[in-house]
Amino acid sequence: MNYAIELEDITKRFPGVLANDHVNLSVKKGAVHALVGENGAGKSTLMNIIYGLYLPDSGSIRINGKKVVFHSPRDAIANGLGMVHQHFMLVPSYTVAENLVLGREPRKNGLFDRAKAEETTRKLSEQYHLEVDPKSVVHNLSVGTQQRVEILKALHFGADTIILDEPTAVLTPQEIDDLFNTIRVLVKDRKTVIFITHKLYEVKSISNQVTVLRKGKVIDTLPTKEVTENDLARMMVGEKMEPIPAKSTIQVGEKILEIKNLVVGDSMGSRAVRNVLLEVREGEIVTLAGVEGNGQTELVEAITGLHPIDSGKVYLRGKDITGKTPDEIRRQGLAHVPGDRISVGSNRSSSVAENLIARRHRQEPFSKKGWTNLQIVNKFAEDLVDRFNIKTSSINALASTLSGGNLQKVVVAREFTFQAPLLVVSQPTRGLDIASTRYIRDVLIEMRDNGHAIILVSTDLDEVFSVSDRILVMYQGEVVGEFTPEKTTREELGLYMIGARRQSKVESIA
Repeated sequence: MNYAIELEDITKRFPGVLANDHVNLSVKKGAVHALVGENGAGKSTLMNIIYGLYLPDSGSIRINGKKVVFHSPRDAIANGLGMVHQHFMLVPSYTVAENLVLGREPRKNGLFDRAKAEETTRKLSEQYHLEVDPKSVVHNLSVGTQQRVEILKALHFGADTIILDEPTAVLTPQEIDDLFNTIRVLVKDRKTVIFITHKLYEVKSISNQVTVLRKGKVIDTLPTKEVTENDLARMMVGEKMEPIPAKSTIQVGEKILEIKNLVVGDSMGSRAVRNVLLEVREGEIVTLAGVEGNGQTELVEAITGLHPIDSGKVYLRGKDITGKTPDEIRRQGLAHVPGDRISVGSNRSSSVAENLIARRHRQEPFSKKGWTNLQIVNKFAEDLVDRFNIKTSSINALASTLSGGNLQKVVVAREFTFQAPLLVVSQPTRGLDIASTRYIRDVLIEMRDNGHAIILVSTDLDEVFSVSDRILVMYQGEVVGEFTPEKTTREELGLYMIGARRQSKVESIA
């Protein structure tokens, strides 16, 4: 039995969508098998089938040569499968040890045996070189450390095969190196890893085999060493990717956004943003880089009216918008792509078309005297679906039927077409495929060249370097460094992102 997982003719349909079309996949034991493909290619559906979240319409699954049928993740876990989701499934208020044994708590005299849980955590972390403090509360941990806890939990529950879904999306370069070292330790211990990513250089760095999915079908499975990144991109997209054009020289204009000594609290009563000063001008992209949880979200929400401000001022085109409502701020000339596309950026119980015209559905030409012009709405929605390559069965389909990446494209398409002087964008390409990521970054640069002021929040350092004119690194609510892409490196930014370095005085480069 050389294969940990064998899928034969797996087919899965949803209303209007053929998600997996007779997929065959064999994952060798003790190997790292990468899975790549565009949004809507069927990767997530396939992994959810393997993990027992979905039943296939047809086809079969074999685990270690044994045919199985999974009705829930409990069945998958019992057969040695573990999955680390992109959005971690930990309880923030629990300790590392409490999270690790949750569902299989050790008991002593009928009570939770905390000492045993902590000892189990310590031994497992030492065995796999995953350094964690069993007594630490999860919400105090870095993203990279939380990911280690997720991996340890899967191992504690007996996983021989671990699925990692976009595992590097929010990690610093140093944390990515740590993760890859962990994966090598797992493989050395004869564990099997399925690695889902959109970053092709990671595929080349860590995997042994790679499978490309396109439109629900397997295009090919190959030894990683036999393909180039360009080969993989071409198989994913179905056509050759053109070289990225050089970014034009920055031509800044008037000041659009000014923030003075901003202080913002968080939900725990602490200071999330500490005396931040910031300016953004016409024709520039200013990026807030940093590990998630260092004040970027609260800063953006304060700018856009979604979070109260303790002290300081925010000015948009010279007007004080401090404490204004989101609608009032939007009317002053702001568009916003929030980091949470589900609960903040969209209404999943509304149609694709309704989401695309949200916040202007009562404005002309979409509405006149209280009556919606469906012809204009539909034409507008169809144009955006085509332009942003949103994969949907219909513009009238519910947003809840879209994959995460396509829902993201709906939010981006809506906000980018407001043509507001200030565009505030959080994680615009997270979870998107190569072609969609490339297109959205091109549009960001095009808008910047047309005179828009853009503030971007991104944890993707490829994105940070490709579109930014200025980079501000945030750590524990403060701006600890300011750079231009031409005069820094990924490794240097990574050191500032984890707090290992800070500039003694951050002076504006603009």
